[in-house]
Amino acid sequence: MSIPVIDLAGALRPGDAHHARSAEVAEQIRSAGEAAGFFYIVNHGLDAALIARQFDAAKALFDLPETDKEAISLAHSRAARGHERIGAQTLDANARPDVKESFYCGIEYPPDHPYVQRGYYSYGANQWPAQRPWIAAQSLAYTGAMCALAQRLMQLLALSLGLPESHFDHIHASPMVTLRMIRYPAHPADADERTFGAGAHTDWGAITLLAQDAWGGLEVQMPDGTWTAATPLEGSLVINLGDMIPRWTNGRYHSNPHRVRNTRSGGAPRYAIPFFYTPDYMARIEAVPGSVPDGAAPLHPPCTVGEHLQEMYRKTYGVQAA
Repeated sequence: MSIPVIDLAGALRPGDAHHARSAEVAEQIRSAGEAAGFFYIVNHGLDAALIARQFDAAKALFDLPETDKEAISLAHSRAARGHERIGAQTLDANARPDVKESFYCGIEYPPDHPYVQRGYYSYGANQWPAQRPWIAAQSLAYTGAMCALAQRLMQLLALSLGLPESHFDHIHASPMVTLRMIRYPAHPADADERTFGAGAHTDWGAITLLAQDAWGGLEVQMPDGTWTAATPLEGSLVINLGDMIPRWTNGRYHSNPHRVRNTRSGGAPRYAIPFFYTPDYMARIEAVPGSVPDGAAPLHPPCTVGEHLQEMYRKTYGVQAA
């Protein structure tokens, strides 16, 4: 099985004038959602130079001395923003710690925003490296562009379910987004079968939009259980559906496991920039119209975005997130 490629040309703007092309794209999203929940997009409207500058930002940040990165550590942030050292995360509980380092940032919500005041996870200020001040403006510009694209994908997702393309528009008031820059060092020569750059996992949010460099290393578990390489395609982004989508679609669309091994770079680091789009913390998740058979109960009870994330934290870590 392979990961499909979806061309968004002619489907990037909502409205009747583009309905026919959007309907074609929506049908392709339906097919991908019912399979592994992964697909490439091309002609997505993002400026190639903007993406290239974001990779420059990632390289500049990770090249900083360890003391400078420690100064902006995640440990200093209530909003889960900042640098994360190699080995700090283990995405697969049955594997060894992930062989990667990361930097997290997102929308700059002000201190008086209600969600910041309530201490909701990932709402608040970013931490930026003082030694590379341009990284902040670049990353915020990239975040804005990715937010707009993610929200258009949510409209196309609605069309794929036979709903008006505006069905999810109300959930985007204060989205909970994370831009993550990742550097994977070369896979250790003495690594065993339990060592990964990123262990097998699913994403918890709605949609992930991934820009990856030319080396590759991302693998996706297909519906038959086999693992397929998400080989880099020039000019594309890799899209995967997160765990909120099966809740919205009553299990019709899937959020499949994926993992990373940096074995193809010839010793060079691999860079990847996933953008995790999650709607407003208080947005409601419930099975969309037409997804639950008559007389049946939905697979998941209705909940808010925040309640879904709290459930995932309890299942994964045995703790509760604010």
